[in-house]
Amino acid sequence: MSHYVSNIREPLVNGHKSYHQITEDLVAPTEKAPNLPWVIGFVLAVSALGFGLFCIAWTIWHGIGTWNLNRTIGWGWDITNFVWWIGIGHAGTLISAILLLFRQKWRTGVNRAAEAMTIFAVICAALFPGIHVGRAWVVFYFFPYPNTRGPIWPNFNSPLLWDLFAISTYFTVSLLFWYTGLVPDFATVRDRAKGIRKSIYNFLSFGWTGSAKHWQRWETLSLALAGIATPLVLSVHTIVSFDFATSVIPGWHTTIFPPYFVAGAIFSGFAMVLTLMLVTRTMLKLEDYITLAHIESMNKVILVTGTIVGVAYLTELFIAWYSGYVYEQFAFFNRAMGPYWWSYFGMMFCNVLSPQIFWFKKFRRNIAITFFISIVINIGMWFERFVIIATTLARDYVPSSWSYYTPTWVEMGIFLGTIGLFFTLYLIFTRVAPVVAIAEVKSILKSAGDQYTGPNAIHHHGHDNHGAHASHTHKSSVAETVATAVAEKVATVVDDLKKLEGIGPKVAATLNAAGINTFEELSNANVERLQQILDEGDGNFMGNSPESWPAQAKLASEGKWDELKDLQDRLDGGKY
Repeated sequence: MSHYVSNIREPLVNGHKSYHQITEDLVAPTEKAPNLPWVIGFVLAVSALGFGLFCIAWTIWHGIGTWNLNRTIGWGWDITNFVWWIGIGHAGTLISAILLLFRQKWRTGVNRAAEAMTIFAVICAALFPGIHVGRAWVVFYFFPYPNTRGPIWPNFNSPLLWDLFAISTYFTVSLLFWYTGLVPDFATVRDRAKGIRKSIYNFLSFGWTGSAKHWQRWETLSLALAGIATPLVLSVHTIVSFDFATSVIPGWHTTIFPPYFVAGAIFSGFAMVLTLMLVTRTMLKLEDYITLAHIESMNKVILVTGTIVGVAYLTELFIAWYSGYVYEQFAFFNRAMGPYWWSYFGMMFCNVLSPQIFWFKKFRRNIAITFFISIVINIGMWFERFVIIATTLARDYVPSSWSYYTPTWVEMGIFLGTIGLFFTLYLIFTRVAPVVAIAEVKSILKSAGDQYTGPNAIHHHGHDNHGAHASHTHKSSVAETVATAVAEKVATVVDDLKKLEGIGPKVAATLNAAGINTFEELSNANVERLQQILDEGDGNFMGNSPESWPAQAKLASEGKWDELKDLQDRLDGGKY
């Protein structure tokens, strides 16, 4: 009996993986010595971090005067980088939480990297407010404890204070969400470890045993945290936008900022997740788990969010023109035609034009193009924040106070240091925890593994009571690269020869060792050859007669299970 499988849904786990192979592949990076690409990346990241720490120390020692801020432009690279990192961080948990709530199976390849990205990006963002106050030792003024130090105190009506509450709450929920997903995988690593390493992972896994009660509580907590995190994402970047929108400065005082900032955050976050996925995929050899299907799905979201951001840009221009307010119109004219024109057009090209290439499937599935565009988008989103801040402040109401801002080496060094900090933390993370969720990949294997679904499937379930091997007559519609990768693995897949009368586990293993793995191969073998294989095998197969095996195998390969059962009923003897 033939069984048609839809070729719309592409497999999400390639390589015909077994549960044991999944564990081996995903735990291996935490157990083996790091490879050369990882070492090179880590050395570069730590070097950048070291230079950034030097620049931070320089700033604290000499003061904010080491930056190129002036009376007109009081916000420069520091707030630009703060908003950029917050935007990147906010998308990570949202990606994972939304996909979990909507039960999207393709989240398994991206969720762990996305959640880790959130934690590390928020840590990078948190550095800038502490440095920007000028006197880092009075940073405790951020926190709302009883006022016993005089009139200088945070204004509870200020969105700058709302930032502290929103971001710290979001960071806490994201950290819990990320760690909750790690617990089952920490237990898997623990069960394979020895000595002090086993003790450490035992502590990290909180005594996880994998019982039904543990899984029930784990899923309940994951869904609850996902439900909390999703609205938090929207509120946090909305509050970040209020840093600008609640002011009276033309170009900032606009109601479009909250949805505009949220869309931009999701856009930049997806781009950074793609960058991390592609680097991790190559560095840790995870091509079978972070597949072209995952990358294409991510690129579709980037196309949609990039288009939304483009609409927001055009809406700003239209409203500035429609308002008739000359100062607002001048602010936007100045962005495009003023001294910072290069950043405005760089923003437009990177964020609006470059994602449009993903309308074409061959580009959505091209690794090199995807990686390049993900970097371009991250650059473009940085330009967006710079355009909003620097170009708006550079020319105010009084032309005599107009100014031009360029960062100093200290400001650039601090930004480079945060990039180094981000990748240092991420690379360490890839060495201490599985970067793809083991338990979640296993949970979708039977429905999304390439041996069960897709054009190159070997096993299909549910076509009859025998759970038989079914023929698959549909043509492949997935990309040639995926078909080639799968084809290289097909030879290693075996049919369950033990379904045939007279073949037990030892006989099946002997036949497999001789190169007979499928029903079709067995049906084409002659009886003399089969008897020779048994005679030369390690086991005692004196009572096994292979005469009926080719006939049985032929019926099995054709899916004629009722006829096979009738044949087996007529055969003498039992299974060996």
